[in-house]
Amino acid sequence: MLRAIHRGDLDGRGPGHGAASRLYVCTDLQRFLRPDGTLDAAAFAGFCAAAFRGGVDLIQVRDKAVDVAVELAAFVVLVPLAREHGALSAANDRADVAALAGVDVFHTGQTDLTTAQCRALLGPDVVLGRSCHTEAQVRAARAEDGLDYFCTGPVLATPTKPGRAAVGLALPSFAARLDAEDPAGARPWFAIGGVDADRLPEVRAAGAERIVVVRAVTQAEDPEAAARSLRAGLPG
Repeated sequence: MLRAIHRGDLDGRGPGHGAASRLYVCTDLQRFLRPDGTLDAAAFAGFCAAAFRGGVDLIQVRDKAVDVAVELAAFVVLVPLAREHGALSAANDRADVAALAGVDVFHTGQTDLTTAQCRALLGPDVVLGRSCHTEAQVRAARAEDGLDYFCTGPVLATPTKPGRAAVGLALPSFAARLDAEDPAGARPWFAIGGVDADRLPEVRAAGAERIVVVRAVTQAEDPEAAARSLRAGLPG
């Protein structure tokens, strides 16, 4: 059964998590696979625990190159670790995996399941997010019933999204401006795409208070230290 958490768990007003979710990490599983293609659960657990100790609020597994069994094995590790650290676990794209794994958060793209379809499959309690790449998509995400958060990006070109043009800082700036003009319509949003410790100040200056990172933590020699450095640059 999916754990009962709500939008407040992302903005700090919910009952499940005392602090607002600011630092969101997406990871594939390629670095945690054995030669036979199975998951090295201990290695994956070590990475997740280090990231959470460093201040990561949410880890999403996103890997279209592995079998479903491997993805589910990763969630067997991630879901309880996230709860142990007072953090959140997320799945991407596949609602069946999200339901079976009992994750807290389910994220979709613009051409994936609709919010209504996600709710029909996953129920009212899972936190739902959507990727946005244009101003029109941001406006739609802010207005859509049942959607809990959205992401704006990619801010910079990134190999994790081949073929996806960077939107620059204009889109997070647009989302921040809408929040200032219409605070009642605001909902949590994250800047994503090529964000690292060096780029974080300009992303923050554009109005983003939450970020999604991939390589800045997943490829760091010390994921805990990398996460701690990023978290220090975000609001408390």
